[in-house]
This record gives sequence, structure tokens and C-alpha cells, in this order.
Amino acid sequence: MTLSRRDMLAASGTSATLLPSAGAIAPAAAQQERVLRYAISMADIPQTTGQPDRGAGAYQFTGYTLYDPLVAWEMDVADRPGKLVPGLATEWTANPADRTKWTFKLRSGVTFHDGSPFNADAVIWNFEKVLNPQAPHFDNRQAAQVRPRLPSVASYRKLDDMTVEVTTRTVDSIFPYQMLWFLISSPTQYERLGRSWERFASEPSGTGPFRLTRLVPRERAEMVKNTSYWNPARMPKLDRLILVVAPEETTRTNALLTNQVDLIEYPSPDLVPRLRAAGNRISENVTPHVWNYHLSLLEGSPWRDLRLRQAANLAINRNEIVALMNGLAKPATGVVDATSPWYGSPSFRVTHDPDRARRLVQEAGFSRANPLRTKFLVPSGGSGQMLSMPINEYIQSAYREIGIDITFQVVELEVSYTSWRQGAAGDIARQGNITANNVAYVTSDPLYALIRFFHSNQIAPRGVNWSHYRDETMDKLIDEAMNTFDDTAVDRLMAQVHQKVVDEALLVFVVHDTNPRALGRNVRGYTQAQHWFQDLTTLA
Repeated sequence: MTLSRRDMLAASGTSATLLPSAGAIAPAAAQQERVLRYAISMADIPQTTGQPDRGAGAYQFTGYTLYDPLVAWEMDVADRPGKLVPGLATEWTANPADRTKWTFKLRSGVTFHDGSPFNADAVIWNFEKVLNPQAPHFDNRQAAQVRPRLPSVASYRKLDDMTVEVTTRTVDSIFPYQMLWFLISSPTQYERLGRSWERFASEPSGTGPFRLTRLVPRERAEMVKNTSYWNPARMPKLDRLILVVAPEETTRTNALLTNQVDLIEYPSPDLVPRLRAAGNRISENVTPHVWNYHLSLLEGSPWRDLRLRQAANLAINRNEIVALMNGLAKPATGVVDATSPWYGSPSFRVTHDPDRARRLVQEAGFSRANPLRTKFLVPSGGSGQMLSMPINEYIQSAYREIGIDITFQVVELEVSYTSWRQGAAGDIARQGNITANNVAYVTSDPLYALIRFFHSNQIAPRGVNWSHYRDETMDKLIDEAMNTFDDTAVDRLMAQVHQKVVDEALLVFVVHDTNPRALGRNVRGYTQAQHWFQDLTTLA
């Protein structure tokens, strides 16, 4: 397998066109205020109503800019993983007498962008917005994004004006990590705009460090500093931030080279030397994130055969994919990196061994002359998918050499997420005869790395156990972890879970992302956290 990076990029049809909207945006250097233009890898601006769509990467754009969570992630450190820190809640505790009941003490003195106060009523209203279909302000679009991220929430109630109690379905020591994804929007603004989420999208009101001033769907979003922001440590250094839609990597990169934008995510790997030669800086960091295939284990799926799952992992030369990315990736041998406390000691070694892969395929009854034919759902691009089509096509070629013939149903990123939330038995997968879904995963905590994919009570659509995997031993390990409030014990149990995941080859593990950014010469002060969450208030 010796296809070059140039071969794969050419096959994917990349081109060096300019941004269609770039001419409408004056260079930041020409502005009296401090303005930065950020080209993002998405085909549209993520939802601005409070719960972003388009995956975890969208939280840095229209999530943690416009809104705040109750529990936040430390995003201003680069040399270690962040921690859970107070957000709109100053503290949270599980009741010692009933560990399913969590009390959140809310931050006083916080106001929404519209001037209305943040309080317990606003928190309950937001829970209803996404978890109660009978609520008059329920928004299915927002619910579809965040409901799978809150699988433990059973009920919620106001204790007083600044205290909320959340009851979980079972004891769940890892529950606070779920609250990172639950963002708070303004009930007052919703009422003022005639109870219309469509109008709210153009005039959103959160408590975050930026306010949205202009939204042009599929083109750009403009935000200004919230001078009344409650957290001085996250007061934006910019006066204005402009997000520019640029889903194609070569287009984004050329836009930076030609001064149409000031920074970009996911530069074209082939153009990284040109970027550096022009004085631009490449920023990347350890990122808890894995590019993988999630395999269906439903009756009738070929991937119920362990031999085929192992062969699918052994066929891939991950070093060549890293080369395809010009070094902006790291080979994956599991869901998490081998340095993680949750890695364990798997007996199945995820490596490149095409001869063994061919033997396993033959043992399963297939060969190059009589290949296994199946279909994968893959996104055309988007944040977290890196070089989506070149990588997919590279793997497609590698699989063909061992007797697996995959075809692709190529969709826009949000369609891929919809299929992911529906699961392998959902409408999209079932109608397309799909046996694997290609969504890159955030792996920042035990819930996001492992629990949501491999516990039987997380089977879609309740959670994102896409494959419908069921295993009694796995459930017991996870249940024990969720019932202990000792971090060391949780790490030990998660290592056993991960070891089982790798030994059973439940996913095809490809590469870990380094979350690269290319920053123009005028960009200062950016801190790239070791997370998919990033804090754009650090830009200067």
C-alpha cells in the first residue's frame, strides 16, 4: 500500500478556489477595532439557539462563545488535560443519602445578553426545552443535539431561586461530565421574539463572552465582545470575531495565504510548508479524539464475526495515514491513546499486518476473488473528520487488497450525526444497508470515551451505542465504575473496559487527531487546550 498523499488528495477532487464570501469581509488589519476572521471546516454555521449542531467541534464556535454551561471545562491550559471547573454553577454535590440526587448551586449576579437575570427558573426552562416534548417551548432541533449527551438525567426541580436539583436514573459518579454539554439560553428573549426559535437563531441571548450581531446561513456569523460578561478571566481580547464557512481544506488554506481570513482550522496538509514559509504558525496539541469506524453488530451484519473486525483493523497502515496528514495525526491502537489511564493491557495488538488480515478474511469465507461487499456511511468533511474522503478512500483501497470491498454513502456531516444518533437500526442505516458509520469521537472522559458506546442501556436512540453492542460483563464493569466515587477505582475499571473493547475489535481504530490550526502572523495569544473544547476568548 504505497499511495502517496498527492495521489489521495487528487483522487478526492480538492481544488484551490477562493471563499465566495471573502470579498465582503474587510481585512482585520484595516479595522480600527480588533477583528479576527476564522475559517471553519463546516458547511454551515452551527445552530445558534443554545445547543450547537455539527458535533463537538461546534461548541467552540456557537457554544462556549454565546453561552455557558453549569459545569465548565478548564480551557486556558495547554500543557495538561483540563479539569471540571465552576461555570454557571459555583458548586455541585451528590447527596450522600441518595447518590442519584445532585444539587447545583447557581452563580448570582449573572445576566443574559438581553439583560434578564440568570436563575433557577432559567435552568429548569432550559431542561424542559430539550428534555420535555410536551413543554410549549420544546425545540426538537436542540433536543436532538443534547439529549443523547444527557443520558443520566431522570428529572430536575428548583429548590430555590439559585439552587437546582437533578436526579439521575441510577447512581452515576461521572454525571457532572454530562453537564459540560448543556448550555443555557434566555427564556426572556424567547418570549420577546414571539416564542420563535427561528427568530431566536438570528437574535440569540445567552450569558457567554460574545454576542451574535449578524448571521448569514452557510456563509458567516459575526460576534462582538460581551462587555458585561460575568467572568473576567474569559473576557474576550477581541472586539469582533467573524466565523467564515469554508468546508474544503484547500480553499481554507488558500484563504489564509491570500489574507482573506486570519486563522483556519484543519489546514491542507500539503500546503503546511507554504503556510510556514509565509510566516503562519501551525498550532496543534494532544487531543482526546479518535477517527474510527463504528461497526454494526445487528443480526445479519458481517461485523458480528470477530475475525472480520480484527482484519479490518490489521489492514490499515496508520503511519501512511499520518503521512497523508503531513504529520497532523497520530496512529490509534484503541479508543484512547496508550498514555491514557484507561488504556489497559489489550491482548489484540492493533497494527499493520495485511497478511494476517487476509488470512482472517479467508477464514471468514471471503477473499479478493470473492470479497465481502458492504457499505459504510461517511461524511464528506467537517470538524473532527480531518481529510475525510482521502482517508476513507485510502482505507477503501487497503481493504480491497485483503478481500473487503466497501462502498460509501457520502453525506453532509449533520446527516452522518443524525444516522449516528439513530443507531445501526435507524432509518438512515437501514434504508442504505449501512454496516458502519464514520463519526470521529471525543474521548475526554469515561462517559465520552467508553460508557456511551458500550453499555447496553446506551443503545440508540437513548444513547449512542450505535452498533447495538450488548455484553453482560461490560455492563457490570461500567456499572461498578459509575457507582464508585473514587477516581483511582474508576480509572482501573475503565482500563478493563477499554481492554475488552480492543480485544473484541468493536471499532476500527485509525488515528488520533491533533486538532491543528493555522494562525496568521497577526494572531496572538491563542491557547490550544488538550480537548475538543477550545476557548476563542484567548485569541488576540
